[in-house]
Amino acid sequence: MIRWVAAIIGYSLFRFPGAIAGYVLAGLFENMRGKKGGGRSFQDVFQQNTRERVTPADFELHLLSLATLVIKADGKVSQSELDFVRQYFVQSYGKDRANATFKVFNEVIKKKEISASRICELLRSRTRYESRLQILHFLFSISNADGHVSEAETDEINRISGFLGVQFRDFESIKAMFFKNPDSAYKILEIDNTASDAEVKKAYRTMAKKYHPDKLQHMDEAYQKGAEEKFRKVQEAYEQLQNERGF
Repeated sequence: MIRWVAAIIGYSLFRFPGAIAGYVLAGLFENMRGKKGGGRSFQDVFQQNTRERVTPADFELHLLSLATLVIKADGKVSQSELDFVRQYFVQSYGKDRANATFKVFNEVIKKKEISASRICELLRSRTRYESRLQILHFLFSISNADGHVSEAETDEINRISGFLGVQFRDFESIKAMFFKNPDSAYKILEIDNTASDAEVKKAYRTMAKKYHPDKLQHMDEAYQKGAEEKFRKVQEAYEQLQNERGF
């Protein structure tokens, strides 16, 4: 109840950004008020607060937390990567809502330790598999914003992928979309380079179905565009193998 009262008050003062900030901060206050002296970290409180359900504000904060882990993975913070994240959030949620999310993150969450395992445990139990694949694509897109995906960033995304319960072949498929090598097309289609033409065609049909944009119609526009990009990469991989094999 307190959360919604805080959200209403926040909206009356600062419109939509105030509503988001009021709801999230009131939820944190409720948990911390009941747990004084318990010695629990902010991450423990925040995680318990979101176990019941994932609100849009919660999801955005979790996504931003994972993005932060990837950006910091190689020991340096790229401005192009930061710009990519901000542009993505503005495109997905609008400028006011994105600014409210960044404000809460910078004032509260960023100052505490971010636990990828706890965040991913929640997302794994509350999101569809297709959505988690798109989260991986989003994280690789961040790391590629400066024109290079480092080994450290790849390792961090692989770690997050494991926590999200994503199959390794699916991780390798999305990873191959950001690396150019002789086997990239095969990895995108999740087959070996020894596959027959018939197996290549079957793999294309399977991957086209898996990555079809319709799978993410329930998500925001930016996610749907990411799905379209994955789908296009699958098509390009298949066309490349068609040309190389002559079928």
